[in-house]
Amino acid sequence: MRGLSRTSLAGVEERFNAVAGSADLGSLSDELFAVADLLDREHGLRRALSDPARAAEQKAGVVRSLLDGKVSAAALATAEAAVSARWSRAGDLADVLERLGVVAAAAEAESQNRLDEVEDELFRFGRIVAANPELRRALADAAAPEEGKRELLRNLLEGKVAPSSLRLITQLVVHPRGRSLESGLEEVGHLVAQQRQRLVAVVRSAVELTAAQKERLAAWLRTSYGRDVHLNVEVDKRVLGGFSVRIGDEIIDTTIVGRIEEVRRRLAG
Repeated sequence: MRGLSRTSLAGVEERFNAVAGSADLGSLSDELFAVADLLDREHGLRRALSDPARAAEQKAGVVRSLLDGKVSAAALATAEAAVSARWSRAGDLADVLERLGVVAAAAEAESQNRLDEVEDELFRFGRIVAANPELRRALADAAAPEEGKRELLRNLLEGKVAPSSLRLITQLVVHPRGRSLESGLEEVGHLVAQQRQRLVAVVRSAVELTAAQKERLAAWLRTSYGRDVHLNVEVDKRVLGGFSVRIGDEIIDTTIVGRIEEVRRRLAG
């Protein structure tokens, strides 16, 4: 988000933080996702609630009439704050509610000491889907019933991943909001990492790294970047020795393949 929306986001996050402490975070996450999905479906309602010409209290009143008694006090207060703010574009209103739904799920995982699990599970699920075209088609099929997708995910993941992971993956599958599943998982993974203000590093290696190797690499990256770094390790047989690390747009490549490519670029240049 940029400009006006960035400023508004900070104000809505402040209100969310004030009311979320006493809430059931898992339920709060589900409720914020549901409100975001409602705004995505009802275009007229979204335009009306994001119209800067309408008074903030009038828009908050509309939200109260729609949601009071149907969602928790924390979800209602967050939704009122969101519609009372001003947004650069109408779509930012639903975006911020979904974003805070992700934050609530991440906070739930952190309260259960399962935040690391959730980060790992989101990354691993993305790799499973990428390696299984049939599963990917089933989850991405726009014509498939919503409940069928939910049931498929429950059968695949329930009891095998943290509740927050299942909640987040289900939201991305059932309500992709114009994103591919892979890009959605990456986006949500970064938001989850921000719960502890950590960077996310994608590591490609020919073999699985040992716990000691991961600790040393994480310590080196923490020293280099001045922040904690969560490692998502991807085993890739195409890597010939060494490993590569991607943090955002920056790549640290120590692989033999990477060195060969660097020599080729120099020779060609």
